[in-house]
Amino acid sequence: MQDIIEGFLQFQREVFPKRCELFKRLAASRVVPELLTQSEPGDLFVIRNAGNIVPSYGAESGGVSATVEYAVAVLGVTDIVICGHSDCGAMTTIASCKCMDHLPAITSWLRYADSAKAINQACAHVSETARIDSMVRENVIAQIANIKTHPSVALGLEQGHLNLHGWIYDIEAGSIDALDGLVGQFVSLADYPHVSATQSVFHHGI
Repeated sequence: MQDIIEGFLQFQREVFPKRCELFKRLAASRVVPELLTQSEPGDLFVIRNAGNIVPSYGAESGGVSATVEYAVAVLGVTDIVICGHSDCGAMTTIASCKCMDHLPAITSWLRYADSAKAINQACAHVSETARIDSMVRENVIAQIANIKTHPSVALGLEQGHLNLHGWIYDIEAGSIDALDGLVGQFVSLADYPHVSATQSVFHHGI
């Protein structure tokens, strides 16, 4: 995991400054994890979908559930990153309460962010931008809670060989905030490169 974080720090130091105008133009686009972490092909096992959603484990297992299980139980993945990003279209739609009656599949999919939506709606926000930023943060937290319901993930956390990370990538600024699971707050990954959403050592009382 530290190689991935070091890759991001290299991206932030060396790649982003040279292409910052391009990233500003692409601020509403999607994240490219391999570029962001300066990883080689095959280094990352990536699941991409609208809203960085991870459905809770249940009887109706879908592609995300199967992929998570394969990554953890078969490939032996030791770190999972739930990565949201600034100006996320899915989170903007939820935060703005836009009607999506004409998009039933998307509406159904985004219900996996309902807990984040409820928390976000209960908070006061100084602006619409702040409302959307808060929704992005709350959704990362909600999806971390969702992925913990998967048996392979729960077992990996219990046995101490799996760690979860919650990241928010600011596309325009080229920075990442990471969830500090000990305090429940997002902090700069550049300042706190060892932070994670779960701390297995504390989980086991060591």
